[in-house]
Amino acid sequence: MLRSITGKPGPSGFGSASTAEQVTHGIDGSNLTAIVTGGASGIGLETSRVLAMRNVHVIIAARNMEVANEAKQSILKNNKNARIDVEKLDLSSIRSVKSFADNFKALDLPLNILM
Repeated sequence: MLRSITGKPGPSGFGSASTAEQVTHGIDGSNLTAIVTGGASGIGLETSRVLAMRNVHVIIAARNMEVANEAKQSILKNNKNARIDVEKLDLSSIRSVKSFADNFKALDLPLNILM
């Protein structure tokens, strides 16, 4: 318990004070595809940014396409080679989920990470 409060590293070498960049250092995700739900803001945006930094093809799944496209541009501003796509997804709507799944399948990409 004390370890999580103080941020001291655990057996993995990482603790609560570790950043996503530190945890993913040295990882090459060139052959990976990730769907990040809520990837347009907050923790989801940080996840999208760091995955893109590690060469993962990131699909930002979001309700608000305007905010999602702004997030995409923000990531591309600092990482010109990032592979970022934006797809509409409202998890409270079965119709939206089906449409998202159909659109993703049409991209003919593997799904390696779902967050």
